[in-house]
Formats: sequence, structure tokens, C-alpha cells
Amino acid sequence: MLIRLKPHRLKNTRDGEMKGNLRQQLNTSGSRRATGEEKLASNMANTSTQEVIENGEKIDVMYISIESTIALASVLGNVLVVLVVAKNQGLRDPTFCFIVSLALADIAVGVLVIPLAVVISLGLMTPFYTCLFISCLLVMITQSSILSLLAIAIDRFLRVKIPTRYNTVVTQQRAWVAVGMCWILSFLTGLVPMTGWHRSPPQNASTELIECQFINVISLNYMVYFNFFGWVVAPLTIMAGLYAEIFRIIRRQLNRRAEATSDSSKYYRKELNLAKSLALVLFLFALCWLPLHIMNCIVFFCPKCIVPRSAFFVGIFMSHSNSALNPLVYAFRIQRFQDTLCQIIQRFVLCRTSTSPIQHGAGPIAEKTQATTERQ
Repeated sequence: MLIRLKPHRLKNTRDGEMKGNLRQQLNTSGSRRATGEEKLASNMANTSTQEVIENGEKIDVMYISIESTIALASVLGNVLVVLVVAKNQGLRDPTFCFIVSLALADIAVGVLVIPLAVVISLGLMTPFYTCLFISCLLVMITQSSILSLLAIAIDRFLRVKIPTRYNTVVTQQRAWVAVGMCWILSFLTGLVPMTGWHRSPPQNASTELIECQFINVISLNYMVYFNFFGWVVAPLTIMAGLYAEIFRIIRRQLNRRAEATSDSSKYYRKELNLAKSLALVLFLFALCWLPLHIMNCIVFFCPKCIVPRSAFFVGIFMSHSNSALNPLVYAFRIQRFQDTLCQIIQRFVLCRTSTSPIQHGAGPIAEKTQATTERQ
């Protein structure tokens, strides 16, 4: 049986088919557009990722270059410090025993600390306790620098406080014993995190590898309370007080020109010049190290505060560069050190024969002090 559709029903059917085709075309076009947008987004994401990787590589290259330069300057400069003291017997004063100790710590920064910091920055994967020990080494060397500076300040204080008895109280042998005690104490305090004061290790700490970062293993509790307040702020405060008293005593003695002999006046002027140079070394240490410790305190006491990563990098650079600054202070501020350094460079670097031999007599620091008066 044939069924004839009425004209209006046929028209409705055709209209429905046309609308369906149009809807299908729109859906197809929309899906194509969506696919195109997804591809565009994917391409943009890949481009952004590639740019991030390239920028990261550039930052790594810049970081490694700066650290390598600082390490080279630290090692060369402080090796020269040790050579100057070894070549000139007039500089083998107890004070320079502690300066050699400080130079050895700065050499260790260039040889150990900076290379380890570079390796860690590249995302080295190590067991937890291996990374913890590496981080403890960095703390040890910092502690040895601080204790050497403290020993220098105490030595200079005794030099002006008891000038007539100084040579019998502070001998070279006792100075080297004090240097050994400084290093032993720095090792003991640096290894405190190994006893348990560290971040929680993973369950399989002996086998599971972690990304070796200082903040992943060292507790901020330890860095702020023990390391900063106990072994940075306290020694710096003591040293500031000692140098203030040193300058007060020297100024008072120099103001007594009517009572003081010419020898004692000359002695205290030399002590004043040397004290200024060593106080400058202390100031540079505080200037270079305090920013990094202050940022640690900000992160610890204000978890919501954001310290830019670039600021931490600057703080790290400043702390490491301190090791390269001390030889410059000695070379430009201590005349006898400068003279010996120039002779060593002429003889061993430029291969020229110096017209004046390296003097081995007693320098301005090692001269006898019995002629001075002990007026306190």
C-alpha cells in the first residue's frame, strides 16, 4: 500500500533533514576547531617547556661560571697567604697562626664547599645520609672560619691588654694548639645533624635516593637556633665587643703622649693599624654571611613569607666570595705582608730575581714589647 504524505508533512521532514545536516556540519567544524586549539595549546606548552629548559640551562651555566671564578680566586689567594707566612719568619707571630687557619678554611671553601654546592645544584641523587654528611661538611668549614676569627680577636685583645706579659702567655706552640682546638670544635658542632637533628629521612633511607639539596636534609631548627644564634651571632657579638675594647685601650694609650715613651707610642700605633685590618676582615665576614642566615630566619619564623630564589643565590654567592676577599685585605692593609707577597710573585710567578731578599727579621707584630707600659 502506498502512503502519500501530505505536502506540509513532507516540507517539515525536509526542514528537519536540513537542520540535522547543518547541526552535523557545525559539530564537525567545532570539533575541528577544538582539535586545532588543542594542537595550538600543545605547541605553546612545548615551546614554553623548551624555553624554561633553555633558561634553566643558561642559569646553570652562569651559576657554575660564577662559582668557579670564586673558587679559583679563593684557592689562589689563600695559598699565597700561606706561602707568605711560610717564607717570612717575621710573620710567624701567633696572630698569623690563626690567619693561616682562616686561610686553610678559605682554601677548603674553594676546593670542597663550592664544588659540592655546584654538584648539589645540578640535582644530584644520593642516599639521605650521604647528602646529610655533605651538608655537614659545608657547616664545619663555616664554623672553622668563625672560630679562627674569634681566636684572632682574643689574640689581639691580649696583645694590647697585657703587652708586657703577652710573649710569655701567648706562644706559637700554644697558638697552634688553639688552632687545632678550633678545628676539632668546628667538626664536632658541624656533625650535630648526623646525631639526629635533621629532617625526617625516607622510610628506606639506606637504599632510597633523594635529590640532594641542603634544605632537604638539614633542619631549619638547627640552622636558625644552633648554627646562627649559637655559632654566628654569639661569636660575632663577642668579637665586636673585643675589638671595641681594643680600640678603646689603644686610643687611651695614644692620648697619654706626655706619659708614654716614643717606643710605646710607636707600638700602639702599629697595633692600631693591624687591629683595623683584622676588624675589616671581621666586618666583611659579617657582611657576606649574615644575609643568607637572615633569609633562613625569615623562612623559618614566617612560613608564609616568600623569599625569591634569586635572593638565595645572591646570598650563597656573597658567602662564598668572602673567602676570596681576605687575601686582598692582607695585601692592601698590612705592609709587611704586601712586601713579601710582591717578592714571591716576582720570584716564582714572573721569574725575576728580586733586588731585596725576603726579610726574616722580626716584623712590627713580633717585636718585643717589654719597653711598653701596662697601664690599664
